Amino acid sequence: MVSIRVVSAEIVRDGRYLLVQRAAHAVLPLLWEFPGGKVREGESDEDAIHRALAERIGCTGTVGPLLMDVVHGYDGYDLTLAVYRCAIEGEPCVGNIETFAWVGPDAFGDYTFPGADQKTIDALLEG
Repeated sequence: MVSIRVVSAEIVRDGRYLLVQRAAHAVLPLLWEFPGGKVREGESDEDAIHRALAERIGCTGTVGPLLMDVVHGYDGYDLTLAVYRCAIEGEPCVGNIETFAWVGPDAFGDYTFPGADQKTIDALLEG
């Protein structure tokens, strides 16, 4: 079984979380997630987050503590999602995504997430 490591950035402003919608041509198209991406060979988690923030939302940021690792099995591969608390400078824009939204936890149910990301959202809501 192939194992893939992915990082995501939990970014919060004024009690709302930054969510991005995956591109229509991406794996798991048009689902919502925290900004992030696959960790490339030889790349640290921190470097992967910086790259993903630039590519997806056109921002630079600061990587804070690791909040959780979530393991989820997809058809043909296992994914480990490392979620970090992060802060961004400036305002996000649409890069390699469909769109983005600032969402309060009470509205998470209005969005559809991939399996690993749903586990992250569930853990966040539990507290």
